[in-house]
Amino acid sequence: MGKFQLVATSAMGLEAIVADEVRALGYETRVDNGKVYFEGDELAIARTNLWLRVADRVKIVVGTFPAKTFEQLFQGVKALPWEKYLPVDANFPVSGKSVKSTLFSVPDCQAITKKAIVERMKLAYKRLGFLDESGAKYKIEISILKDVATVTIDTSGAGLHKRGYRQTQGDAPLKETLAAALVYISKWNPNRPFYDPFCGSGTIALEAAMIGQNIAPGYNRDFISEDWPWMKKDVWDKARNEADELANYDQELNIIGSDIDHKMVAIAQENAEEAGFGDMITFKQMTAPDFTTLETDGVMIGNPPYGERIGDIEVVEGVIRKLGDKMYNYPTWSVYMLSSMENFEELYGKRATKKRKLFNGFIQTEYYQFWGQKSKRQPK
Repeated sequence: MGKFQLVATSAMGLEAIVADEVRALGYETRVDNGKVYFEGDELAIARTNLWLRVADRVKIVVGTFPAKTFEQLFQGVKALPWEKYLPVDANFPVSGKSVKSTLFSVPDCQAITKKAIVERMKLAYKRLGFLDESGAKYKIEISILKDVATVTIDTSGAGLHKRGYRQTQGDAPLKETLAAALVYISKWNPNRPFYDPFCGSGTIALEAAMIGQNIAPGYNRDFISEDWPWMKKDVWDKARNEADELANYDQELNIIGSDIDHKMVAIAQENAEEAGFGDMITFKQMTAPDFTTLETDGVMIGNPPYGERIGDIEVVEGVIRKLGDKMYNYPTWSVYMLSSMENFEELYGKRATKKRKLFNGFIQTEYYQFWGQKSKRQPK
């Protein structure tokens, strides 16, 4: 079918990382707020769905046009080549959103978009009656921003953070895509020890393990576009075979996670076994300040509690103070902590080498980065 205009969506603040990932796969990018645009064929759709660790979804951009009136919206959608993407029996639900636009009624925009696609399909396939929509699903979105409409088709299905390994989780789980971003920013590599002192259900440690062995995060899951007639099975087979060949399953890992809650430690272990890392990642019950090691040049990444419940804040502040005191004894370790606490540096007892604003869901946080000293054995 030739080339498609594609977009990988991401959480705000992570676009640059997603763009790096897309470029690493060999595609040129253009970055916008929460979006990374690139061109690619059917194989590009398969490869990016399999490999992107930090993106939320991969979508086909069917078209973009101005739409200040419902008539402009209808005609703009109808003018797009829907028969290129949708077979005559396609099941195509339409979702929508509108921001700072004249057409603010999302239900109306969805209904008009659906009607316009039906009209185009009936003309293209020479159908007089209804389309039965009994075939594969194509999730279409009409998005209007400042009176410019963009119509996309989702190729991923469930969000890309759904890796398939997380069987159980805690009350405030960190999204897998954000966990992967935290590891990416740290520039950790599998030749260095890795420790998460607030491991919860084990997400950060598991994402580090997949990065360490270069395992495609989408390797063991399905995607909605696998059911599309024009996305041939051999395309997916080729992409998965490539992923299998590039994985380094023999890479040794020195990854440890701990949590004060023994129930979360058990859940983390279950998730590690589901992901195939049961024997490679160590999880144990322990408070963060009890950390001790003979290793040097390690990387510690954590998402400590934010102390949002009444009575918790003093406990969390105490833990962070003690952790800062403890890590003073390990100057070659680099420490990375995601927190919404504005006084985190004061509590930790050290000014961060670097900070990065990130969103954990709807919570604005800072990613505090305390870079360690280089030891004599660490390569430059």
